[in-house]
Amino acid sequence: VQLQASGGGLVQAGGSLRLSCAASGRTFSSYVMGWFRQAPGKEREFVASISRNGGSTYYADSVKGRFTISRDNAKNTVYLQMNSLKPEDTAVYYCAADENPRIRANGGYYDYWGQGTQVTVSS
Repeated sequence: VQLQASGGGLVQAGGSLRLSCAASGRTFSSYVMGWFRQAPGKEREFVASISRNGGSTYYADSVKGRFTISRDNAKNTVYLQMNSLKPEDTAVYYCAADENPRIRANGGYYDYWGQGTQVTVSS
């Protein structure tokens, strides 16, 4: 599967952005989807993941209550709605696909990755 992330940009603290990740190739609904991020000089970290049918989600504590992951299997797209953004949310955001049906936070288990989209939050 090929993944293309988009929607990043520059936003002021307290603002919102919605990231999208479009998938092509094999059946999108057969993958658990996740969002990860990597800030300069830091390791990649888990943000959120969603089950194949969208019925289950899982969030990092740092974004819980502010970010919402969702998917539209008919459009082969996963979204990340980011509200109440903080400067510490600044990072390159990546979407990823996992063939295993379990929702997992460890990026090492994910099989496919998109190219990343930059999110910059100014104070």
